[in-house]
Amino acid sequence: MELAYYSDYAVRLVNTEEPARNKDSLTSVEVIRELFGANVQASRRATDSDVTRFRSVRARLRAVFEAADGGDQTLAVDLLNSLLLEFPVSPQISGHDTPKEDGSPDWHMHLADHPSNVTAGYAAIASMGLAFHLTEYGVDRLGLCEAAPCRNAYLDTSTNRSRRYCSDRCATRANVAAYRARKRLETSRSDSTSRTD
Repeated sequence: MELAYYSDYAVRLVNTEEPARNKDSLTSVEVIRELFGANVQASRRATDSDVTRFRSVRARLRAVFEAADGGDQTLAVDLLNSLLLEFPVSPQISGHDTPKEDGSPDWHMHLADHPSNVTAGYAAIASMGLAFHLTEYGVDRLGLCEAAPCRNAYLDTSTNRSRRYCSDRCATRANVAAYRARKRLETSRSDSTSRTD
């Protein structure tokens, strides 16, 4: 498994909040369990007290995306390093998934966390995954959606570093809004030209 895969943990957590819309879906243990995706075993230990801790980690991860999106690479790295120091992990070779055709284990890397609670485990994996993504692709590959009022986090994996939106839905919405604004401007100019003739 590619270690940068774990960066999706950070994106999923950050996107549980939409500050511009004053929405927060991180309200229960069930939401925390959903964040873990297929990693059901790790999520079983989640308790009500993890909701508050997850929100705190989420704010810190969002700050990393905001710094990167704002072009402050040093701040983004410093904030992420702070998380890495607080929530350490150990790389570990694993072969527990489906074996290869020849029957030998399919060896791959995993991040082994040694958490005192579920939040620490999730934060460790999310931070390390984000660190791998940042060092592999660059700080400018961490972004916040430009479609107002969205501001969801995303990881730019495009070949030409051109991603500006968190989803196709936001890109379409922004393009339609820009098109309509251009049409209104053209109509307005046309109307004002007609009046002066």
